[in-house]
Amino acid sequence: MLPFKLKPSMPEKITSPELTPDLAAHSALPSGCRFLRACLRQPVDKTPVWFLRQAGRYMPEYQAVRRHHSLLQICKNPELAAEVTITAAERLDVDAAIIFADLLLPLESMGLDFEFLAGEGPVIHQPVRTAADVDKLRIDRAHELGYVAEAIRKVVAHFNDRIGIVGFCGAPFTLASYMIEGGGSRNYIFTKTMMYREPSVWQLLLDKLAMVLEEYAAQQVEAGADVIQIFDSWAGALSPTDYRDFVLPVTTRLVRRVQELGVPVIYFGVDTATLLPAMRETGADVIGLDWRVPLDQGWATLGHAVAVQGNLDPITLFANEDLLRQRVRQILEQAGGRPGHIFNLGHGIVPGTPVENVQRVVQYVREFSSGEHTRA
Repeated sequence: MLPFKLKPSMPEKITSPELTPDLAAHSALPSGCRFLRACLRQPVDKTPVWFLRQAGRYMPEYQAVRRHHSLLQICKNPELAAEVTITAAERLDVDAAIIFADLLLPLESMGLDFEFLAGEGPVIHQPVRTAADVDKLRIDRAHELGYVAEAIRKVVAHFNDRIGIVGFCGAPFTLASYMIEGGGSRNYIFTKTMMYREPSVWQLLLDKLAMVLEEYAAQQVEAGADVIQIFDSWAGALSPTDYRDFVLPVTTRLVRRVQELGVPVIYFGVDTATLLPAMRETGADVIGLDWRVPLDQGWATLGHAVAVQGNLDPITLFANEDLLRQRVRQILEQAGGRPGHIFNLGHGIVPGTPVENVQRVVQYVREFSSGEHTRA
C-alpha cells in the first residue's frame, strides 16, 4: 500500500477489514478522517458523503457571487474560489469539500484560450486538429495555475482538518476531446479520427496533457489537498477496446504519479459501466460510479478491490422526500456496510435543484449508515 498522507488527528492505518473497538462503539470520527479512511477502504463509523458540483448555480449564495463575477473570474480569484467552496460545504454539512475550479483551466497554460458562452458551455475557437497544433502546445507554464493551489490553502486553513479537501483535474482523454472538438460533442468525430488515423499525434497530445496535469496536481497536494479526483467525464464515449488501446496507458501513468505525491486518487467517468474493469487497471484508489449501474453490481465488477463513490442520479434530488429517502437507503443497502463506500451523486448537481433536498440526502446518509458499519 502506498504511504498516503494521513491527517495528524487520524488513527494509525488499519489493514484488517474488521472494525476496531472504538469504531464499533460508534465513536464519532472527524468528517475529514471519515472521508479519507473510506478512500483507503478502512472502517468508518458512518458513510462519508459529499456531492459533485456541490458549489454551483442551484445555491443562492453562489448565484449572489455570480451576479458580479464570471465563472473564470471566480476560479482565478483565490478569495472567491475559497469562499464558494467553503460556503457550500458548510451549508450542506458534508464530509469533504472539492475546490471550486474548472476542468479546462490547464488549457490556458498550454496556450489554448477558451470562453463560456451562455447556453453553449465552453467554446475553444481554435481547436487542436493537426500535428502542428499539438506541437505548439506549451508544457512549461503550469505554474500559472497557482491560483488554484492558493484557493486550496485558504480552504485548508479554514476547515483545519474538520473535513476532507478534494483537489481535481481533468483526465487526458477528456481534456483532449475538448481541445480537439472545440467544446462538448455527441459523437467525438474529430477526437476519434485523430486517435485512429494519427496515433503518434494523439499520443503526443496526451503526453503533453499528462505532464501539465502531473504538475498541476502536485501544486494542489502541496497546498493541502487530501485527495485528487481525476475527471474522465467523456470516457464513456469509448469502447472498451479503444479505451485500453488509446487512453488507459497515459491515464494509468497520471494516476500513479499523483499517488506518488502521497494522496489517494478518485477516478470518475460518466456512462462507464462497460469500462469499469479497465478503469480499475489504472490503480486508482476509488472509482466513481454513475447512476446507470447499480452500486452493488458496479462494485462487484471491480472485484471489491477498490473503494467506490456514488451513485445517486442527480435528478433524484427533485423527487419528493419519500422517494428520496428510498433511493438513498437503496444505495446504502447495496453498499452493505462494506468499507470503502463514499456516498455521492452519479454526476454533478444541476441548476434548479432544491437545496433542502441536497441537505436531506446528507441527513439520510448519516441516519441510515450509522448502524451499517458495526457489522463484523
